[in-house]
Amino acid sequence: MPIVTDRGFAPDDLNHGFTPSDTLPANGPLAVDVASDADLTPLLARLGETSAIRVDFPSFADGRGFSIARELRRAGYIGRLRARGHVIADQYAMARRSGFDEVEIDDALAARQPEDQWLARADWQAHDYQARLGRLRTG
Repeated sequence: MPIVTDRGFAPDDLNHGFTPSDTLPANGPLAVDVASDADLTPLLARLGETSAIRVDFPSFADGRGFSIARELRRAGYIGRLRARGHVIADQYAMARRSGFDEVEIDDALAARQPEDQWLARADWQAHDYQARLGRLRTG
């Protein structure tokens, strides 16, 4: 499975076994899988022990993962945040703006949307609507 970053496709270098967010072990460090409909309360209490969080996107039309990413970052999470599943190249800029560091896609999507389509959206900070309006981003 390719990992999409601002530099293009990369191999997966996370060697963690991910734990579902609804079955967190008693102690960390943690690498956590978060479903799009998950209750984040238990995870928010343990962000300091969490080294990686992977948020599921069950459908490209399901934007709840973007809200989860924003909530995790606003709660102070500074670790690695990955979107996984049905995220398409057109959504890459939104994924990065909402707080994701990278996107995990399957081989079939990588074949349909090759690396150049993702790289075309890699300059995600320069192409948001506020930049087009000449406004400065404040966070």
